[in-house]
Amino acid sequence: MARSSPPCSAYYAFASHFAPAELAHALDIYRSRFQPSEQLDRPYVMLGLNVFAAPTDAEARLLFTSLQQAFVNLRTGRPGRLPPPVEGYERDLDPMAKTMLGQALSCAVVGAPETVRQGIEAFVQRTGADELMVTAQIFDHAARVRSFEILADVHKSLSQAA
Repeated sequence: MARSSPPCSAYYAFASHFAPAELAHALDIYRSRFQPSEQLDRPYVMLGLNVFAAPTDAEARLLFTSLQQAFVNLRTGRPGRLPPPVEGYERDLDPMAKTMLGQALSCAVVGAPETVRQGIEAFVQRTGADELMVTAQIFDHAARVRSFEILADVHKSLSQAA
């Protein structure tokens, strides 16, 4: 006997920052089965998003290579600590690894402040996210802090524009 899923009456969080493959399907199920409750009158979605912000797009892409390496290492049975960034990392990857990274890390915004602003706007528009849970696995602590500072400035400008 087939089991039907119960209606949803709470907010929904999804780890799209590392498992984006089923994001659209999961959102569709949640939104289509949502029923208002005392706590929530409409569907509310929080999504994970990788954000790697730096003063330039090139610097942000370099910082992002640490996460790319970590994913390749994990998926090839070699988990470990977050590796330092590598210049030109993607250039030497085999096609299968590039495809895997493109899929696994498709919910990532990487770049300078304007690139980040545009990326966040596009992600929210595409998904209808009400809230973002942001992560940045950046090897250098100071660069990670700077990334979050840039993101905070971008968030502030987006909030003022709304």
